[in-house]
Amino acid sequence: MKRILSLTAVLLIFCSTSYAFNQEEVQVRSEKMNKDVPVTVITPEGYGEKDAYPVIYLLHGFSDNYTKWSQKGVVGSLSDQYGIIFIMPDGGYDSWYFDSEITPEYQYETFVSSELVNYVDKNYKTIADRKGRAITGLSMGGHGALFLGIRHQDVYGSMGSLSGGVDFRPFADKWGIAKRLGPKEEYPKNWEDNTVTNMVHLLEPGAMNIMIDCGTEDFFYEVNCIFHEKLLAAKIPHEFYTRPGHHNWKYWLNAIKYQVLYFSDCFSRE
Repeated sequence: MKRILSLTAVLLIFCSTSYAFNQEEVQVRSEKMNKDVPVTVITPEGYGEKDAYPVIYLLHGFSDNYTKWSQKGVVGSLSDQYGIIFIMPDGGYDSWYFDSEITPEYQYETFVSSELVNYVDKNYKTIADRKGRAITGLSMGGHGALFLGIRHQDVYGSMGSLSGGVDFRPFADKWGIAKRLGPKEEYPKNWEDNTVTNMVHLLEPGAMNIMIDCGTEDFFYEVNCIFHEKLLAAKIPHEFYTRPGHHNWKYWLNAIKYQVLYFSDCFSRE
């Protein structure tokens, strides 16, 4: 279902401007990459009062790192408001969250969807089940969230994307993608198999909670619309939100509020 929202649309209502979330940086071991990966963890106010909390894995974009989302200030308040743990891993400057055959030191699919999830469930009070996990992110991280969500439906029950690179084939010379998949003309199968819009056939109707969001002035807007149409054709239920906006933090800091509200509702239904 496509929903066009105006800038005056009703947003989340915050009951208080005072928050008491806890933020920490942890080092999570990746045996696959033989290194420690930094991760920002935010737990909500009153953490520990309940036996288990839902978790949102929140991925950063190209050229950013694990600190970027928390620097913007909105995630902690959302954690308090909804009682959700946020996990923000470092995904490398340009990993695109692949297990890369071209550069074997980049194995971020395994790290995020296996090693990190296992660490989080072992060390925090989580709902250690797909029904209590969501994954989303912006731009490169939006691609990563859908890519990982589709490929690991046993791990995540919900997935989303903010201005995601759901089809990067038109952008073959940009953002280091060729360094992870190989040049498009030499490795065409890598590009076809790892593009999110080509993975719709792996979804079953109702198997995943899905929300995608992209601004109308975004260079990824057209490919997001195509992805939406492919989901419709396959009869895959999903939410598609779009409103005026560019590929920037002004848009994402607004859009993430809608996504967390959506995921919170999914957690409650589960």
